[in-house]
Amino acid sequence: MKPSAVLLTIACAVWVTDAAGPEAGRKILYYRDPMHPSYTSDRPGKAPDCGMDLEPVYEESSGTTGAVVLGRVLRGSVQRTVKALGRVAPDENRVFPVVAGCEGWITKIEPGAATGDRVRKGQALASVYGREFATAERSFLYALKASENPPPALPGDESAPALTLQEARRYLENLGMGAAQIGELERTRSVILDVVLTSPASGVVLSRGAYPRQRFDRDAELFRIADLARVWILADLAADDPADVPAGTVARVTAPGSAKQPLTATVSGALPRFDATSRTAKLRLEADNPGLVLRPDMLVDVELPVTLPDVTTVPASAILDAGGGKTVFVDRDGRREPRSVRIGRRFGDRVEIVEGLAPGESIVVSGAFLVGHD
Repeated sequence: MKPSAVLLTIACAVWVTDAAGPEAGRKILYYRDPMHPSYTSDRPGKAPDCGMDLEPVYEESSGTTGAVVLGRVLRGSVQRTVKALGRVAPDENRVFPVVAGCEGWITKIEPGAATGDRVRKGQALASVYGREFATAERSFLYALKASENPPPALPGDESAPALTLQEARRYLENLGMGAAQIGELERTRSVILDVVLTSPASGVVLSRGAYPRQRFDRDAELFRIADLARVWILADLAADDPADVPAGTVARVTAPGSAKQPLTATVSGALPRFDATSRTAKLRLEADNPGLVLRPDMLVDVELPVTLPDVTTVPASAILDAGGGKTVFVDRDGRREPRSVRIGRRFGDRVEIVEGLAPGESIVVSGAFLVGHD
């Protein structure tokens, strides 16, 4: 016989000797593994570790005193901090695409208009040429001349002019011509071949789809500008996390590995969006971004304080791992009865009880292992 087997056999024999004795007439509460008392059963059987008989635990031996502390099963609201991984995204209300109003060619890319560059409103991004630009400029000059020298109205002709100066100006703006060049066109009365596209807002160039000598089609996105002074954070909530976090809840946001002070973000009123790929609910938060610390696609840690109403909980110390399940000892006028329970979420030092206990029941919250030994 191997030494380890000998030791195990001796240990089992010692437990058998200790469990023996005149127990006639005493009520058996449950049976336990003599080697691992946390394993219990409501019927006789064999210990799973060494195959010896489970030993009975009698009614009198359950009344451990001194080290055993009792408590109550509680039900009520629970404060919990939900930790989630978030991804920074531009605020869609602060994104400004520069879209080509007609087909043409890129003649020049201005300095400081690359992806990641900061730009200001009205800053030149690129120069373009297109026949439709020239046609629109001539129409504007015609409307300008007509507005300064309106032709005499014919008797009975109450129809509006085919093209007003305001319409001609709006058309140039929609094509992408900036206010400075429209003013130059109005001043010089001469068609400008190279039209300068300008930034519609101050911000950061998120993407650039324009390069020198490149031909582009109508509706092509040449630049995308975003004001990152305020951003969105999309937090991934797991299936057991509450997705109905009230709007206005203030969360703590930290960039992993960052030594900077944590920022705060506020839960928006938008409904969480379910992501079928990751099987998570994406909760949208909004945050001010001083110094542009948060960048698009950056991953951040999000801590959300939430309140869960009507949750049944017990201290974590009250739960014993009884092999295939969880056990809590219920106190019944001094008698300690093992009860199988099904647990749920953990809230700090307390654990949710999904099934097995009722609010108000008295339980062993400390020293439950000693109860199993008595």
